[in-house]
Amino acid sequence: MTYVTIGGITVGLMILAHFLTTWWPGLKPLRKDPVGHASALLPFLLSWSYGALTVLGIGGLIGWIARTAVWITSWLGDVALVWGVGTDAGQRAGGTVYLPLTQTGGALVLILTVIVIVAAKKSKHGRSITSGAWCGMTLGTSAGIAGFAAVPLASAANWLGGTIYGVL
Repeated sequence: MTYVTIGGITVGLMILAHFLTTWWPGLKPLRKDPVGHASALLPFLLSWSYGALTVLGIGGLIGWIARTAVWITSWLGDVALVWGVGTDAGQRAGGTVYLPLTQTGGALVLILTVIVIVAAKKSKHGRSITSGAWCGMTLGTSAGIAGFAAVPLASAANWLGGTIYGVL
């Protein structure tokens, strides 16, 4: 498992802040059509969940890509912190206890990978999907609220994978 640094968490939070800032419709339109505006969050949130799942002990090519994305994001964030605001680099963010995926949970992540790639290419929400997955990869191993979401996500993926493959 690759651990994210404070710089990586910072980049993940910047991705989240950018998305929420560009999504925010304003208080009056949000009160007028809350379901319509909230539904615009779904592509980001679903791909965030996928990104968090990919860093939970997935091996192979998908795991390598996720770990590389976390490593590069941590490095870029550390550089930004050192040269941007003058802080120390490379401090590992407190990780959370995570639940690794089972074989069927990993198979489900493989299926989700195909869905996320196709959705990112074909959907009008492609940018939200890619930024959500990247944000999920960086924040999925953090010790905050995002990291706590990793355990129920892994449990759900393991259960769903076991259910799907158990029925077949």
